[in-house]
Amino acid sequence: MRALIATILSAAILAGAPVAAKEKPTGEEKLAKILEGRVAGQPQDCITLSSATSSQIVDKTAIVYRIGSTLWVNRPRGGAESLDDDNILVTKLTGTRLCSIDTIQLHDRDSHMYAGFVALGDFVPYRKIDTAAK
Repeated sequence: MRALIATILSAAILAGAPVAAKEKPTGEEKLAKILEGRVAGQPQDCITLSSATSSQIVDKTAIVYRIGSTLWVNRPRGGAESLDDDNILVTKLTGTRLCSIDTIQLHDRDSHMYAGFVALGDFVPYRKIDTAAK
């Protein structure tokens, strides 16, 4: 009987043991995956935000804007640690262009409360590698 109880207790303990959690990829790893098959171009001070079809926050790393087939990566000069892919970007423009001197507010997606801000850096274009030329 003691052996049966010991077996049941061992099984219960093992069943309750935490399963090794799959490590969440870092922001740099996520960004590398997004940029796979692309090559960096010359950094620019500004992009035309109205031409952007999407934006994506990469946790604690960067903001990626899509304009046509080009991905424009902005690694903020300040506040990157506040970037969370669950934030909403609140951008207030004085013109039609988003530039490296601008700041963007971050708001929590659920509560819409202020969650921080980032001071933008240069915009680096990443274009697909032309494999037909090889």
